[in-house]
Amino acid sequence: MQKGGDVKGVFERLAQGIKAVGDSVKEECGQDFMLDEKYGYIHSCPTNLGTGMRASVHIDLPGWTKEGVDKLKARCEELALQPRGTRGESGGQTGHTYDISNKHRLGYSEVQLVQTMIDGVNKLYEEDLALQKKHGM
Repeated sequence: MQKGGDVKGVFERLAQGIKAVGDSVKEECGQDFMLDEKYGYIHSCPTNLGTGMRASVHIDLPGWTKEGVDKLKARCEELALQPRGTRGESGGQTGHTYDISNKHRLGYSEVQLVQTMIDGVNKLYEEDLALQKKHGM
């Protein structure tokens, strides 16, 4: 996790780390990770087929909180996003800070998944400002 809005920098650091691990495995045993061109890296969990990448940001959305969490969830569905509380997938929601991530993991490139998250979060933020105005916040 990194504070700030440098999603590209975080993504580049992730890519460098993945390459370093792959290079180390190749050097140690002479084998590459199993990679299918269509489905991505092969893992033990089917939900991690493809990139398995979950790109997320923590963002304050007081307007959406006032509008209702169910409405935020529905809007995130339309934007191919997944809202969570900052305590994780099943940790519940507190306050008006959300962990917003790409919903899909399979069938898209890492770049597509990160861009979906960026575009969707920007849209939610824009809408949140309007909702704050609507609710006199």
